[in-house]
Amino acid sequence: MKKTDIGGQAVIEGVMMRGHNSVATAVRKGDEIIIKKEYVKPLTKRNKFFSLPFIRGTFALFDSLIVGIKSLTYSAELFEEEDEENISKFDSFLQKVFGDKLDDVLMYFSVAISLILSIVIFFIGPTYVADYMKLFTKNTIVINFVEGLLRVVIFLLYLVLISQMKDIKRIFEYHGAEHKAIYCLEHEEELTVENARKYTTLHPRCGTNFLFIVMTVSIIVFSFLKWPTLYIRILSRILLLPVVAGISYEIIKLAGRSDNKIIAAFVYPGLLLQKLTTREPDDNQLEVAIASLKSVLEDEGGQEFESI
Repeated sequence: MKKTDIGGQAVIEGVMMRGHNSVATAVRKGDEIIIKKEYVKPLTKRNKFFSLPFIRGTFALFDSLIVGIKSLTYSAELFEEEDEENISKFDSFLQKVFGDKLDDVLMYFSVAISLILSIVIFFIGPTYVADYMKLFTKNTIVINFVEGLLRVVIFLLYLVLISQMKDIKRIFEYHGAEHKAIYCLEHEEELTVENARKYTTLHPRCGTNFLFIVMTVSIIVFSFLKWPTLYIRILSRILLLPVVAGISYEIIKLAGRSDNKIIAAFVYPGLLLQKLTTREPDDNQLEVAIASLKSVLEDEGGQEFESI
C-alpha cells in the first residue's frame, strides 16, 4: 500500500480535497455535483523555513484553517437564497469599506475568532480552573496532570455535544466519505463508489486525530513547567502552542506513513474518537468525495504518492 499527502475535510453537503497544487470543493445540490477548484500553493511550499520539521506544523495548521473556512463558506453560500434587496445596512457598510476584499477580510476574521476561541476554551480555561488545585496540593506534576485531563474532558464533551446535532451528523457522513475515498486511493484501486464503500471511516491523518494528539502532547510538554503565577502560566501556554503544534504535526505525519506499533498505539485513541466525528456515508456522498478527489488528482502529476 502507498500513502498520499492528499487530505481534506467535510463541508456542507460536500467534501473539500487538497493536493500539492490545488484545492477542490465538491458539493451536491440536488442531482448535481458542483465542483470549485482553486490553484493554491500551501504555505509550507512557499518558503523553505516554513517547511522545516517542527516548524511546518504551525504554518500547516494556519493554512488548513484558512482553506477549510473558505471551502465551508463556499458550500454554505450555495444554499443561500440570492436576495440582494434584503442586504442589511451593516452588510452594505462593510461592502463599501472593503469592496472586493470583503470576502478575504471576513475569512481572516473567522480564522482569528476560531483560534482565539480554541485557545480560550481548550488552553486558558483548563489552566485557570486547574489553578485552584493549589488549594489542595503544591505538587506541580499533579496540577499539570489535572490541567491536561480537564483539557481532554472538555474536548470530549465538545465532540459528544456536536455529534448529536442533525446538521453536524450529515457533515460527519461526508467526513466518513472523505476518508473512504482517500483509502481507496492509497490502496491504488479505481476510484469508484463500489471500491470505496468497503473501507473504514477511521483514518490516522484525520483532523480529529491531530487535535487529540495536540491534547496529549500538551500534557507532556507542559508537565516540564513549574506553576508560577496564573498569568505567567497562561502566557507560557500561548507561547508554547507552536511547539505543541509542531510536535503533533510530525507525529501525525509519521502515523500516516509508518506501521510502527508505538506510533500506532499513540494515535489509537484519536482513531477511536473518529467514531464520534465520522459516520457511514451513503453512495451519493461517496460519489461527491470521489469527484472532489479526482478533480485534485488531475493536477498532481503522480507526485502525490510516497512509499511507506
